[in-house]
Amino acid sequence: MKRMNHKNISLLSSALLFSGAGTGTLSAQYSPTPAFDGKIGKTPAETQESFPQRNPKAPADAPNIIWILIDDIGYGAVSAFGGLIETPNFDRLANQGLRYTNFHSTAFSAPTRAALLTGRNPHSVHFGFFSEWSYNTPGYDGYLPFEKATIAEILRENGYNTFAVGKYHLTHPADASQAGPFNRWPTGRGFDHYFGYIPNSGMDDSWHPTLYRDTQREPDDPQGRIATELFANEAIRYIADQKTAAPDKPFFLYFAPGATHCPHQASKEWVDRYKGRFDDGWDRYREIVLQNQIELGVVPDNTKLPPRNPGVKPWDELSADEKKLFARQMEVYAGFAAQTDYEVGRIIRFIEQIGQLDNTLVVLSVGDNGAEGSGRELGRFLSHDPNASAEQIVADEVKQLDLLGSEYSFAHYPEGWAAATNTPFRFYKGYPDYEGGTHNPLILFYPKKIKDQGGIRHQYSYITDILPTTLELAGVRAPAVINGYPQEPIEGVGLAYSIAPENKRLPERHNVQYHEMTGAYAIYKDGWKASFPNNRYGYRLRGEPDGAEYHLYHVREDFNETNDLADRYPEKVQELAELFESEAWKYNVFPLKDEWTNATQFIFDGRKQLTLHLGGRSYAEVLGFRFVNASYAITAETDIPRTGAEGVLLSLGNASAGVSFYVKNKKLTFVYNTAGRQTTVQSEKAIPSGKVTFKVEVASTGSELLKNKTVTLSVNGEKVATKELGAQLPILNPLPWIVIQAGRNFGTPVSAAYQSPFTFTGKLEKVAIVTL
Repeated sequence: MKRMNHKNISLLSSALLFSGAGTGTLSAQYSPTPAFDGKIGKTPAETQESFPQRNPKAPADAPNIIWILIDDIGYGAVSAFGGLIETPNFDRLANQGLRYTNFHSTAFSAPTRAALLTGRNPHSVHFGFFSEWSYNTPGYDGYLPFEKATIAEILRENGYNTFAVGKYHLTHPADASQAGPFNRWPTGRGFDHYFGYIPNSGMDDSWHPTLYRDTQREPDDPQGRIATELFANEAIRYIADQKTAAPDKPFFLYFAPGATHCPHQASKEWVDRYKGRFDDGWDRYREIVLQNQIELGVVPDNTKLPPRNPGVKPWDELSADEKKLFARQMEVYAGFAAQTDYEVGRIIRFIEQIGQLDNTLVVLSVGDNGAEGSGRELGRFLSHDPNASAEQIVADEVKQLDLLGSEYSFAHYPEGWAAATNTPFRFYKGYPDYEGGTHNPLILFYPKKIKDQGGIRHQYSYITDILPTTLELAGVRAPAVINGYPQEPIEGVGLAYSIAPENKRLPERHNVQYHEMTGAYAIYKDGWKASFPNNRYGYRLRGEPDGAEYHLYHVREDFNETNDLADRYPEKVQELAELFESEAWKYNVFPLKDEWTNATQFIFDGRKQLTLHLGGRSYAEVLGFRFVNASYAITAETDIPRTGAEGVLLSLGNASAGVSFYVKNKKLTFVYNTAGRQTTVQSEKAIPSGKVTFKVEVASTGSELLKNKTVTLSVNGEKVATKELGAQLPILNPLPWIVIQAGRNFGTPVSAAYQSPFTFTGKLEKVAIVTL
């Protein structure tokens, strides 16, 4: 939609809708100078001042609002919904609020976040998949439209302060560098402040996160605290500062800590709390959790466990070492989730301490999709040669269990635990056509208005419903124009109608909803669900067990899709297929496409070289430039004092995989680290002092899977070392949030020869990378 001219904006501004405060045309982001209603005289005595209200004011007694979004977690994980991971703070919110048992997200992270923050369907706001793998049609280009405002933009127009903490994942990679533009960073989409991962990032290392404050890189935490703790600290600080400055002004906090997305990492004391708790395995876990869920009332009494997902072995058939390894992997995941619950509890207790909890609305979505099953048979822990057998991997990892969850592990549990924590549903994240990919627990907490404490609601709902629910409970409206952009309709359906105890059995109002992700799709209508798998793409872990092209479930009676009625009611399948097509045209879902189509829009695509300028700093960094599996050269221009210098010139990656170009013991060195195997090339001659140019050239030939690499080092144009590395496994192409560092090694060390950060002690002027 084209930007409107100033005259039209002014006319539309008069139509802004606010409730309760009589704020007229006020707008927090688009604020024309108000008309002067006083009188100008030659002297103050002859002058009458005018006091227009320049900023909108929230309705009297408007609630504080907190949205909490947990990442990659199944319906049967946390104790609030019958799981075996103890989450006392989630339990408190549920027991003093409401549990919604029929709530749904999309099947992937970024589309869920886009739908949540805007109250519109994911394809409608251009997030049918991730912006990192965008496709240039309206449903998939990864640019959140300004005509479809975020909750932060809406609430700020209604007199709220707005904060976002943790994982955003909605900024296009092309906009995520320090060149901007910054209007699609969180602070450009309505948030007064942001503290979290680079805003296009879908995951990060919890022990060594790459963090940003607003639009600037945050210094590393000197105490080495885990990311969830840092996020809770910032959330509390934002609230404390805001209530100090304006105690009567409400705030909105979006707290999305990125937990429990892999890598699964947690403090050892949290992991050890679960030692031995999962030794009975995932089959027994499912049985216990289903019984708990029935007793809690969060699944129907007649719910039965579905068959095991394809590829999941019976626990009793595993070897002793497999059981030991897999049980510890689940202990780490449980510790991660429990520690996240604790940090959420710290925020809630602080709000209670300052006397604000009774008038605070908390919306907790336990999951942005279902549990993540991509760990497959063995899960992930350490890096290995991909040709290693399962027996070799297990034997190696079981000897190093103390590293699980630490900074030296990239932990992810096997799909057996994903299936168990998704109880009672089948399949996982990435499956829009199965409840296991999209069915999540939802908790509403608002002491002032929720009187049915501990109540349960079964109406169908979707991630888009949270925004209109919030606006209704807060007593505010969405403006017709925000920041000069006329707004398009909100597509979610509010849940406030269901809150009163006498309304708990009212018919659902959200009675049609499509799901689509990477070509697989489903459609829900009035208790019926038809699903249409797509097995052509790589993410789905297994094919359809029966090779079926479509399924039909009466999910109002068959909660977890165990009775396929497609053959019995083909006319219902046809009706729903036609309804999906209508919804797909309406919301930008077409074209249906496989996962990785046109997946190339990264920050520096098309560029053959990149120069990092240090500008007098000790290090510089950049994200998203892909070079490491090509042929390339790295050149570092330095000034070496007479006493010598050492440290990292350039690094990418960590102890699991990466490259590092550095000086130690006056020797120029390059390390290629893949799957934990480190190959070192080092000069024999000591480096000189003064102005020195260091260079490494890496020539790569061969297939994508195995490349023959030749490394040549030079100092001031003189070759000082050459080495044939032979066939090397590729290093994972850096995703847009993987950091390239000049002047230091961020995180765990790429080379075992030094300790991070191993900051360069000479003067490093610039480092250039050129792909050859």
